Amino acid sequence: MANLPKLDLGLPSYDSLFSTEEERQEANTEKVMTIPINKIKDFEGHPFHVTMDEDMAKLIDSIKENDMLMPALVRPKPDGTYEMISGHRRKFAMSQLGKTEMNVIIRDLDDDQATILMVDSNIQRENIYPSERGYAYKMRLEAMKHQGKKVDIDTSEIPIEYEKTTSAQVGRKPESADILGEQLGISRNQIKRFIRLTYLIEPLQEMVDGRNENEIKIAFNPAVELSYLTESEQFDLVNAIIENQRTPSLAQCQEFKRLSHDGELTADFIEDTLSEEKPNQREKLSFQMKEIDKYFPKDYTPGKKKDLMIHLLESWAKKRSREQER
Repeated sequence: MANLPKLDLGLPSYDSLFSTEEERQEANTEKVMTIPINKIKDFEGHPFHVTMDEDMAKLIDSIKENDMLMPALVRPKPDGTYEMISGHRRKFAMSQLGKTEMNVIIRDLDDDQATILMVDSNIQRENIYPSERGYAYKMRLEAMKHQGKKVDIDTSEIPIEYEKTTSAQVGRKPESADILGEQLGISRNQIKRFIRLTYLIEPLQEMVDGRNENEIKIAFNPAVELSYLTESEQFDLVNAIIENQRTPSLAQCQEFKRLSHDGELTADFIEDTLSEEKPNQREKLSFQMKEIDKYFPKDYTPGKKKDLMIHLLESWAKKRSREQER
């Protein structure tokens, strides 16, 4: 049987809701309850966008056909309402179907426990925007810091990574970014790069995520470099990007960063840079010689073929010009 594509229905795994064996045992004593949807508030600062996209449509269809297979996780609030920990997309889908109640597990959690569990239950989803991932990592590390863990999330300058351990890394004590990286299977510096995206203004974040109305996309590495620009410089850049319908290359972004650091980056320089055509944005015509070899004598060298093509094109252009003058 052919492998079917994975559907991201926004359902966390059982282990993501209960990260330790003790928690899983405790969960067995917790009951699933049905509560009004209007009593469930979104998690404060929830970094993940809930939108009506293809995956959401699939989730709605799944719930419509099979009901909600896994209860959401919420925590009680002093005012009698509940805060969503895991289940924002399911709540949205239920609302779209006109449901007024949903099944939940209610658990007492402090702010840091709730933040860590909220991030962990969402971060493994397949379709997450880069900026969402950055905000999630940032929240997760801040929560770890509040729990007394050593946290160093200095993103002022991210060093180059090497495949082999360098002398500067020998004896370095692991920091929380290392721990989180091990849990997620990525490097500490990559986590910090994602966090750098949180320093971008909203229009640039939308371009990195590919969710802006102009359908302009900025690649991840150039975006990290742009995060070091001041807010005013970033707005100048957005205006230039929209005006020229062109994004800066990695090298250009690095030059912007250097000039910004020296206090020499101007709106005119940004505009002039983006108004220049990048080599990879120039139109190219390519074909294989075997496609046209049949039109040349066999003893013609590539140079002779080129000269003949140019001569024929010049003759064609002159003939066309004379016809237009008549």
